[in-house]
Formats: sequence, C-alpha cells, structure tokens
Amino acid sequence: MHIGFDISQTGSGKAGCGYFAHALVQAMIDVAPQHKYSLYPSFGDFFFDALMPVRNPYPGRSVEYGPRHLTRETARAFWTGGDTENSLGSPDVIHSNNFWSPVQIASSRLVYTFYDMGFTVDPSWTTEANRLGCFEGVFRSAAAADWVVAISEASREHYLKVFPHFPADRLRVIYPCSRFADSSALGKRPQALDGIPEGGFWLNVGTVEPRKNQRRLATAYARYLALGGKPMPLVLAGGRGWLMEDFQRHLSELGIEAQIVMTGYVSDDELIWLYRNCYANLYPSLFEGFGLPVLEGMQFGAPTVATASSSVPEAAGNAAILLDPKDIEGWAQAMLRLGGNRMERDALGAAAVEQAKRFDWKRSAASLLQLYEEAVALPKRRVMT
Repeated sequence: MHIGFDISQTGSGKAGCGYFAHALVQAMIDVAPQHKYSLYPSFGDFFFDALMPVRNPYPGRSVEYGPRHLTRETARAFWTGGDTENSLGSPDVIHSNNFWSPVQIASSRLVYTFYDMGFTVDPSWTTEANRLGCFEGVFRSAAAADWVVAISEASREHYLKVFPHFPADRLRVIYPCSRFADSSALGKRPQALDGIPEGGFWLNVGTVEPRKNQRRLATAYARYLALGGKPMPLVLAGGRGWLMEDFQRHLSELGIEAQIVMTGYVSDDELIWLYRNCYANLYPSLFEGFGLPVLEGMQFGAPTVATASSSVPEAAGNAAILLDPKDIEGWAQAMLRLGGNRMERDALGAAAVEQAKRFDWKRSAASLLQLYEEAVALPKRRVMT
C-alpha cells in the first residue's frame, strides 16, 4: 500500500495535533515497514512550516518525502491545483492531519483527522482567523473525505452532530497516546523551578489561553490559599497563547503573582520531570478533543484533578478526580482536600500509572492501518468536482 501522510505540524514547535501525527507515522513505519510512505512536509495553506522536514526526519527504507515548499504561496498553488494527485504519484491513501482538507482528490482515498471543534462551542476561545481556517477545513472534510479519524468518542459525536449527513460507519475513533516511549525516564528539572522541592508544587500543562481555563484555575488556587491550603506554588508549564494579554494583571489582582511560576515552553525532558515531581497535575480545560497532558502526566504517576468536560474522562478513566471546569469553589476544595491527604494523593498516582497503560501507539497504528485497508477496499464516498 502507498500511504501519503501529512506531517506538516510535526516540527520542533509541535503541539497536540503535531504529536498525534508524529507518533502515528513513527509507529506505522515500525509495525508495517512493507508499505511505501510518502510524507508531506507541507499540506495545504492553513498551516505552514518552512523548516519541515529538516528538523525531524523519519528514517525507514520505504520512506520518502513529498514536495517541500519554501513559501505558503507555493504550497497553496500546489495543494489546490488540478494535478495534485498525479504529482504525488496517486497514493492509495492521502491522510490530512492539520485541519486543512483538499477537495479535488479523485482516486486516492482521502482520510481526515478530526481533533475537535471547540471553536464552534465558544468563539471567545480563539481568534477569528483561526476559527475560520479550522472550520473551513472541517467543513471541506465533511464534503470530501472518504473516512474521518476522530481522536475520541466525544469528538466523533460532535462531528456527527454538526455534520449529520456524514456516514457514521466511516468515522472511527483512534486514540492518541503519550509521546514518551520510556516511562522510567526521570527528566530534567526546569531552571524556573530551582529551589522548589520535588513533590512541592501544583502543575498545569498547556498553552495559556482561554480554552485551557488558567484564569479560573488561578482564582481557585487563590481561594485554596485563602482557605489555609499548603502554600505550594502553582506551576503553569506552557507558552503564552492568544487572548490572554491581561493574565498577569489577573494574577496581581488575586494577590498570588509571587506564588505562580510560568515556565514558558518546556522541553520534553523538562515536562517529564514536572509530571514526575508535581504534587498533582491540574487540568481544568473547558473543552478538549482528547486531553493529552492528562494521559502523559498519568504515565509518570502524576495524581490528577481534571475537567469532567468533553473527552477528558475518556483519557482519565476512574483514575482522576473529575470536576466541572467552571466550579471554582469545587477546584479549591479538591486541592485543599488532596493537599492535606497524602494517602489519597499517592493512591491517585498509582491508579494513574495503570490507566496510562491502556493507551498504546502500536495498537493505534494497527487500527489506522486497518482503516486504510478498509478504505482502499471500498469505493470512494464522493468525488468533488
């Protein structure tokens, strides 16, 4: 089978979507090296990284790269042209992973990864340009994709709710897994945590943006301190995102600016250390396609308090305390209880490790390869003209 696979978001600054594509293609190459893999450093014009694939090559005897474009304009011209499929060598499957979707694929089976549509739930969670770009891609997939891969049952249900015409039997859940292969890794202490003892801080991982809900988390943390909670700092590990320009002022108004550690973007080694050494991993996101920081934290034994929203309960199972992400008092009380009960905290950590074992990239890759085989065996769903 000739598999064309979008790796456009798997560069050095990758986030959740990029990690999903990166780990899946690596696992497929490992478990099924007999196939031919054509990897696309650019895919469409919504997301563009001119350094792809220089910083993250994928070794394999049957691996080649598709066209590499140096500008967004040349990428757009190629991917929207009328001869794109022939120029790619007419692979059996073309798999989109960055929200953008072609519509002119006449013979190859088009597979589309659907992450989430949080931007349709609350417009204030993202920018207008990002919202329009993401929705355009998802909309095009509903019209042109032969199969859709959803990263959770919650995402699958949301897709079918928005696009009820799409055949449900061509929409399959394939779960993400942790990016970290070695669960025994110790990691490396971030410099920002010098002087903070192991097990002596609360952790939140994720880009600082409205959907990740750090504003309410900070308010709950201030309430926790006011109730006499153990004064462990709250570490926010993630880059600054959009629409949070006043966040620092929010912390100052709460009177907790000195108790907040903002690390910025952290390396994988630093993230492992944070997961392994936090008192608990707090994840109050308002909406997720899956919630990878929950699963990754569990892999390293992080006791977890997480949102009960959207897909996160699928990742967390029964191994976390799940709360309404808007219930500030509930989060403060959970922190207060957990902070004063080391036995409960340790039991959550042990349960987390067992929950994480349920997710495995080789199983996910095998499921995706099975989907490809089914897609090739069946007629195309629709040809856009």
